[in-house]
Amino acid sequence: MSERRYFPLWSLVLCRLRLFYRQPAAVFWTYGFPLLMVTALGLAFREQTKETILVDVVGPQAASVEAQLARFPQFRVQAPEAQAWKKRLQAGKTDLVVETSQSPSAPPRFWVEPHRAESLLARQAVENALLRSTNGAALPQFAESHLEEIGSRYIDFLLPGMIGMNLMGGGLWGIGFVLVDMRVRKLLKRFLATPMRRSHFLLSVMLSRLLFAVFDMCFLLAFGYFVFGVQCRGNGAELGLAMLIGGASFAGIGLLVASRAQTIESISGMMNLIMLPMWIASGVFFSSERFPAFMQPVIQALPLTCLTNALRGVMLEGDSVLTLWRPLSILIAWGSVTFVIALRIFRWK
Repeated sequence: MSERRYFPLWSLVLCRLRLFYRQPAAVFWTYGFPLLMVTALGLAFREQTKETILVDVVGPQAASVEAQLARFPQFRVQAPEAQAWKKRLQAGKTDLVVETSQSPSAPPRFWVEPHRAESLLARQAVENALLRSTNGAALPQFAESHLEEIGSRYIDFLLPGMIGMNLMGGGLWGIGFVLVDMRVRKLLKRFLATPMRRSHFLLSVMLSRLLFAVFDMCFLLAFGYFVFGVQCRGNGAELGLAMLIGGASFAGIGLLVASRAQTIESISGMMNLIMLPMWIASGVFFSSERFPAFMQPVIQALPLTCLTNALRGVMLEGDSVLTLWRPLSILIAWGSVTFVIALRIFRWK
């Protein structure tokens, strides 16, 4: 009796295992996704080890402070130009900014990002290093400041990235998933009996998605403004144009991905494979410059990177679309090329 119960159970277990390994999407999200996340984040934060602390030194006495910190190997010191240190601290390109004054005897001021643990630890480490250099003199009182003004906070950096990620998700999932679902349910096949042009159908899908995106973006901008006080320093119409270009670009990519996919599982796997590198590398949550230099040409050519750079340029710097012609041109190229290819290879069934 026990053997009869055992063998059916074992057969069912083997059946479930075979079903799992025959689903590429399940295997990828179980084994491939964690490895990609570890590899990508390991490359991005490869210098953020216990031995390396990124410090920017600015002001008249920057050379003196830099010489003091150079005695300690855990510090990597840079001297950015003008007010560039604020953007570097905001974007996470540096852990701490040491601002010196005109008087050599006056203690420097520490600029800290209080919402980042590594910035708080860097402040303590630099203070201890500078105190060791006093050689018995009176202990200085270091002042501390935070980036609290509008446009310099982390939320100001984050919101344009979230808008870009929302446009990417809407273009891929809102178009690609819908088209494949219509193909699976044999709805697209019925359009073959109509005089409708393929280009008209695909353009209608894109335009309807862009109309939905308008309400999504207005909601995010209003939420950021009323809840966190996030403001746009640039022209609102130019910000809308950048969003429109970005939404159209991702809509074209979504059409291309869905042009031949036959099942929900296949389109889900392809879209996640496309979106995953951009989630990590395109600078949504932290600066894309954290990745190695040899990866930068590829990262800067990704559509989400171009869109977030353009949105941050308008919202945080007040740039015009003419100034941001390079990332917007790349976005237009992505959207145009993918739409033309999708138009040629699209299948109704």
